[in-house]
Amino acid sequence: MLGKVSLPGLRVFEAVARRGSFKAAAAELGLTPSAASHAVVNLETTLGVALFQRNGRHVRLTVSGELLVRHAAGAFDELRRGLDLVAAQKGRGLLRIHSAPSFAYAWLSPRLPKFLAAHAGIEVRLAAGADYARFTDDAFDVDIVYGPVHAAGVIAMPIVEETVTPLCAPALASRIRAPRDLLDCRLILSDNKQVRWPHWLEANGLAAAATHALRFDRSFLAIGAAADGLGVALESTLLARREIERGQLVAPLAGASVDIRYVGHHLVYPRETGRRSTVKAFVDWIEAEIAAG
Repeated sequence: MLGKVSLPGLRVFEAVARRGSFKAAAAELGLTPSAASHAVVNLETTLGVALFQRNGRHVRLTVSGELLVRHAAGAFDELRRGLDLVAAQKGRGLLRIHSAPSFAYAWLSPRLPKFLAAHAGIEVRLAAGADYARFTDDAFDVDIVYGPVHAAGVIAMPIVEETVTPLCAPALASRIRAPRDLLDCRLILSDNKQVRWPHWLEANGLAAAATHALRFDRSFLAIGAAADGLGVALESTLLARREIERGQLVAPLAGASVDIRYVGHHLVYPRETGRRSTVKAFVDWIEAEIAAG
């Protein structure tokens, strides 16, 4: 059967199933909607089954279509990865980065133009997510992880020691002269943090429970809320550097409290991947950026 099926037809089918319409799939593939429709009709004729239920401009997969797309989508994903790897080996310089979301937004993205300017031949693809990259499927070359490194057979390079301290908008800072003043403030909580308010309060001799009026699941959201004057966030000055440099955030207790320092992020990549020129260039650049402050 495989020898009778048109590969371009399968490609159109996968795109229509993924995009949900012939028009969107046609635009992605550089075809007319009519050509995309004919390609799928020919595929259905060859297979002897209907792959889509058509209702005007709307399409929905049939049972047979659902079955086929499960395999076709995975096959095209593998093909794309293979082509990416071949392109990278031929010197096009593809670098696939996975990163913790807040680090990607607050630290990495603002600096990427410098990396691209220094390495004009490298194409960067950046994905952010709380889960760790799975290097077994070869979807990424490097990962910047937050928290402990669990992967085996990898090189894990600490990014930098971070300082965690209360941060707020300048207008709110005048009310905060000592750590205990924070107990009268609206405290912003980041759920997915290793260092949280109870740790900082204990380090500063405060056992009172704090009330958190705002909770976020990402540091960059908590930092943004603090910059907007919504309360006091306990965050890394590394991640909040832009807001601090712009004067949107200040550390009201700098020099008057015990801050917490720790290594929160690591650059992780498989040992064999480290031999790729693109990965080596990225690792060297990260080290240079950290050394520069």
